[in-house]
Amino acid sequence: MRLLLALALFILAHPANAGIIDQLRRGPQAMVTEVVDGDTVLLDRQIEGTNEVRLVGLQAPKLPLGRKGFRMWPLAPDSKTALEALTLNKRVILAFGGREMDRHGRLLAHLFLDDGTWVQGQMLLIGMARVYTFADNRAVVPEMYSKERAARLANRGIWAHPFYAVHKATPEALLRLTGTFQVIEGKVLAAARVKSRIFLNFGEDWRSDVTATLNSKARKIFKKSEIDPLLYEGKHVRVRGWIKKFNGPSIDISHPEQIEQIGE
Repeated sequence: MRLLLALALFILAHPANAGIIDQLRRGPQAMVTEVVDGDTVLLDRQIEGTNEVRLVGLQAPKLPLGRKGFRMWPLAPDSKTALEALTLNKRVILAFGGREMDRHGRLLAHLFLDDGTWVQGQMLLIGMARVYTFADNRAVVPEMYSKERAARLANRGIWAHPFYAVHKATPEALLRLTGTFQVIEGKVLAAARVKSRIFLNFGEDWRSDVTATLNSKARKIFKKSEIDPLLYEGKHVRVRGWIKKFNGPSIDISHPEQIEQIGE
């Protein structure tokens, strides 16, 4: 309860940047009638055949939502409550910056309140969600990272919980996290192209150490963005994605926004 009260007070005192909507395609308006979890809401009317909206660019702590055997992530109810405080029974403007519907038939939109408050920015600023981008939805990512960074540095919300810690790029710890979405930091010791793939290696032994991998499709997106991933060699970076086991722990990189250079 104390956490929720603190978040409510923070929301009132720190409205998120409203100018973001000018960088997006403005869509229709609707009323939020239900909050499913910390990144999904239902509207009072259908738009393009659905009334369900996934807040694009966010990954909130997950609730089971009827999935058998699914273990609720820490602070998932708090994230849902925070989004309810922001949006429930309020009119929102939908805005789009990329693909507009996911494979589940949900709209992929940024939400804005009548007073201009950017809902995604607010959820990140209070530490109730992480940035979660896709190759076909890359709008306003620097602004989202800025909000997330402020919350993380202040240990707000999820960033005060060890479940959401930023992990060092060490294989022992990350292997135990296979199948989960993580944010990791480390120095790229070597960057190499092998046939159609690029490998960013965070250790000396590529057979067992942490690696970030780009396939040919990702390479084309990096090239279009005028970013050479081989130049990450020797750089300290923050990478986010789903951990899988490919030799050692590995993260597939599909677009540049998954990698943040964080200095020496």
